[in-house]
Amino acid sequence: MTALLSHLWMLVRQRVALHDDRGDVPGWVLITLMTAGIVMALWIVAEPKLSSLLSSALNISGDPNK
Repeated sequence: MTALLSHLWMLVRQRVALHDDRGDVPGWVLITLMTAGIVMALWIVAEPKLSSLLSSALNISGDPNK
């Protein structure tokens, strides 16, 4: 049993050593650009509402120096 596990472990190590794990650079670039585009689109839509929400919250809280 130990010999079998040892042999399997050796095969796994060889497989990992032979595998080129550089990744898919064009895929990651595409994902990054798409994510940035989605964030920009959401920001354009949400920015006016977020600004008014912050402004309202600051107006309600009042001036702390009074």
